[in-house]
Amino acid sequence: MSAIPERFTVVLKPQLTDAEGKLDHGTALRSATVERTGETGASGFPRYEGDGVHVDIDPATRTVEAATVDGDELPYGWVAEVAEEER
Repeated sequence: MSAIPERFTVVLKPQLTDAEGKLDHGTALRSATVERTGETGASGFPRYEGDGVHVDIDPATRTVEAATVDGDELPYGWVAEVAEEER
C-alpha cells in the first residue's frame, strides 16, 4: 500500500443539475488546503484539517467520506471533493 498523503486540496461545490437533469457540480465556491492530523475520523479514514475545513478522506480512492466547514455540516446541496492533482 502506498503512503498516506500529508495534504490535499479540497473543493466545495454546489450540487446542481444541467438542463437535462444530469448531475453537474458546477464550479468550486471555496477551496481549502487540508493537512493530515494523524487521527482517524468517525468514518474510519484519516482526518485532515485546514482553513476551517475538517474532512475524512479515503486516500486510496481520494474520496471525501465526511466533512464539516467552519464547525458546521456542509450546506444542504453542497459536495466536498479532492481537487485534481496538477501535472
